[in-house]
Amino acid sequence: MKMDARQFLKGLFEAAVAAADPASCVPRHLPPPTRGRTVVIGAGKAAAAMARAVEDRWPGELSGLVVTRYGHGVACRRIEVVEAAHPVPDEAGRAAAARMLAAVQGLTSDDRVLVLVSGGGSALLALPHEGITLADKQQVNRALLKSGAGIGEMNCVRKHLSAIKGGRLAAAAYPARLLTLAISDVPGDDPAVVASGPTVPDPTTCADALAILEKYRIAVPPTVEALLRSGISETPKPDDLRFAHCETRVIATAQASLAAAAEAARAAGVTPLILGDAIEGEAREVAKVMAGMAKSCAQHAAPARPPCVLLSGGETTVTVKGQGRGGRNAEFLLALAVALDGAAGIHALAGDTDGIDGTEDNAGALLTDDTLARARAAGIDAKARLADNDGYGFFSALNDLVVTGPTRTNVNDFRAILVL
Repeated sequence: MKMDARQFLKGLFEAAVAAADPASCVPRHLPPPTRGRTVVIGAGKAAAAMARAVEDRWPGELSGLVVTRYGHGVACRRIEVVEAAHPVPDEAGRAAAARMLAAVQGLTSDDRVLVLVSGGGSALLALPHEGITLADKQQVNRALLKSGAGIGEMNCVRKHLSAIKGGRLAAAAYPARLLTLAISDVPGDDPAVVASGPTVPDPTTCADALAILEKYRIAVPPTVEALLRSGISETPKPDDLRFAHCETRVIATAQASLAAAAEAARAAGVTPLILGDAIEGEAREVAKVMAGMAKSCAQHAAPARPPCVLLSGGETTVTVKGQGRGGRNAEFLLALAVALDGAAGIHALAGDTDGIDGTEDNAGALLTDDTLARARAAGIDAKARLADNDGYGFFSALNDLVVTGPTRTNVNDFRAILVL
């Protein structure tokens, strides 16, 4: 089959991102205006775009505040947009979270709070629990990001160090009615994990948070350990009556984006196979498994007959040991290149749907069946770069980075392996 593999894979990525565009997925979930006030609160990489989508369709009075990552803002007229740091929180995020908590207090049962959350919201809602400082949270956050902990584990710890996450925002807004619209970036689409669930009851405990820190051998400031051991920072639980007037809707997911990419593949005459929307694990180990599946398609026409594309989502992790520039998608793709070892007719793209792979300026990268040959010709050792966690540097040297800029949405990672 003759096709431009690069353009085909980029088209699938674009279809996946478009399926999670707030302009299309927010309006159909908006509630009718209430008798009282409507206050909009939001946090995440999609928060500003979600706020704009609300403003464009909202017929009545409206006010509020959302916080998003630097560079992800969108101009709004009635809802204030603040930008702050991600993935390590900063003072701007702390101040915005404090203002949000204050904005929802003193409301009545005639009022409504519309909460817009998306991936990245956990770091952006950086309001430390009493007894610890922002610097304490920053230290723990940096350690978690390098530890290899899954997103659910990281957010369990974050909830118990926060004054606003883990259901505390909803508790503060009681007795107002509260509707949360969530764009999910977490495997399994659990709203309690998206942005660390500021409006969702939290079943995890301080003991769970301590166990996670011990599991990954993360040393924390004495104030953090004392807070967790005291139990003072325990989060509101599912039987808390303050959640009686709360509703949560997950309005965009990785699965929906994978389905959109699959439809685009079919339209191009390529058979799609969705491997899963919640794949986790070390990026390089996941890559080995998927390389084996791609080789099986090429050699045995199983689990799919070429031309086919293996699609998957979720969030892999990287245990950082090297000094290179990374991002979990670049790491996955470099490990995939090593495992495929130049297998003919196999190409791939891996990228984060928010347009930012880790802390870098790319969404991800592209792999072609001549990637390793081009690298060797340029004197670049793929295995050495992988050992140094330098996926970004490897693909940058080959001009194979995928750069989109902020997409202002986030349904986590997108991976497509094309077998011709």
